[in-house]
Amino acid sequence: MRKRKLATMLMCTVLVIGLLSGCTSNNQSNTGNSTDNAGGQAGSTDQIVLRLADTHNEGYVTVRADREFARLVEEKTNGRVKVEVYPGAQLGDEKATIEQAQFGAIDFVRTSISPLSEFNKDLGILMLPYLYRDVDHMFSVLDGEIGENFLASLQENNLLGLTWFDGGARNFYNTKQEIKTVDDLKGMKIRVQESKLMMDLVTALGAIPTPMPFGDVYSGLQTGVIDGAENNWPSYFSTSHYEVAKYYTVDEHTRAPEVILISKMTFDKLSSEDQEAIKEAAKEASLFQREEWAKEEAAAEAEVVAKGSVITRLESNQEFQDAVQSIYAEFGAGYEELIQRIIDTK
Repeated sequence: MRKRKLATMLMCTVLVIGLLSGCTSNNQSNTGNSTDNAGGQAGSTDQIVLRLADTHNEGYVTVRADREFARLVEEKTNGRVKVEVYPGAQLGDEKATIEQAQFGAIDFVRTSISPLSEFNKDLGILMLPYLYRDVDHMFSVLDGEIGENFLASLQENNLLGLTWFDGGARNFYNTKQEIKTVDDLKGMKIRVQESKLMMDLVTALGAIPTPMPFGDVYSGLQTGVIDGAENNWPSYFSTSHYEVAKYYTVDEHTRAPEVILISKMTFDKLSSEDQEAIKEAAKEASLFQREEWAKEEAAAEAEVVAKGSVITRLESNQEFQDAVQSIYAEFGAGYEELIQRIIDTK
């Protein structure tokens, strides 16, 4: 562990030096390297340049929202703070960028809470299966006291959560038949992420969890190595999985919200005025992202329906919820009161 941390710190130092060497403006400074100018104090002409990492490619919903966030930050700080967006995993995968943000080498990170839960295990509660009634219920939880407490808890990891993005709901799709009941899943080989929670979920529903690299799913479905997989609408469409697995069941078993993080080292160097501007910009950018995500989902659904996918909407997923109670007993142990508060949120 000590060797890994030392290696990570060395990588962060090299990254900072490399990025700063490309800065050509004499009026720019980075909070990680110029505390005198942090926050754009009155009378300072220096512009603070901060970096935001995203693993998604240019044009993806979160990247568009990242750029809206950057625009809002610059607008709200009258140009004192500029946010540069680095999409396409230019600065590393999600786990690597989170680690770099802890050391202040990257200022902002857009990440799913799935890798983030490796740093803060409490976040795993937010990914329990069938926890939310729908997307509105999820954001009632996340935008309220519960969600704010989760964001603030990240300070223990030398990070600060700014806002929540929509990561969509994951649904099952397969090559064989419509899934209307738990029995319809029995015996199916379902591709899952290599995660104990996801594997236990599929097992509890009577299917056979089959971990597989995401890039191999299309051929796995096509050749019968697997019978199905699970993902959100935009992913189902953009990967062309609908071509080889036309049965899509809207059960919304998992919602893994996403978050914009700021390095606490960066945040603490900013003036209170710029801290508030960044918080406001993040909240506004999250509303933009959620609206754009909803449009992407609707467009993806329309496309796959037009191409012949059979869409099944469950009248109730109570039977599925009942089947996964063993997961709550294991992964929710010690969080029973919090889970009930989430369920009871209106």
